[in-house]
Amino acid sequence: QVQLVESGGGSVQTGGSLRLSCAASGYIYKNCMGWFRQADGKGREGVAAISRLIGTTNYADSVKGRFTISRDNAGNMVYLQMNVLKPEDTAMYYCAAADRWPCSLDEREYNNWGQGTQVTVSQ
Repeated sequence: QVQLVESGGGSVQTGGSLRLSCAASGYIYKNCMGWFRQADGKGREGVAAISRLIGTTNYADSVKGRFTISRDNAGNMVYLQMNVLKPEDTAMYYCAAADRWPCSLDEREYNNWGQGTQVTVSQ
């Protein structure tokens, strides 16, 4: 079973940056690692995904050019560098894993989830 633990959330002002980390342990032979977010009163949306095997990435239009997903060489850590943060980026951010190809931003394809880390962006 895969265990995922997120860290790095916090409160920043508009235009600031944060780097989220996701540590994976257990049976980690799943190709896709994704970041999702859920704002209060809204559904969960895919933000970014990466293939652990070959490193290809996929981003939501709302974060393209501002967020970067990456992984370490061992594939045990996944990161989300978030720049030029906006108040609409405020949400609980979740790390997820899926044994699929290609790596989509559809939460229904992911079956391992972390507990989440809160990101709050103020004016």
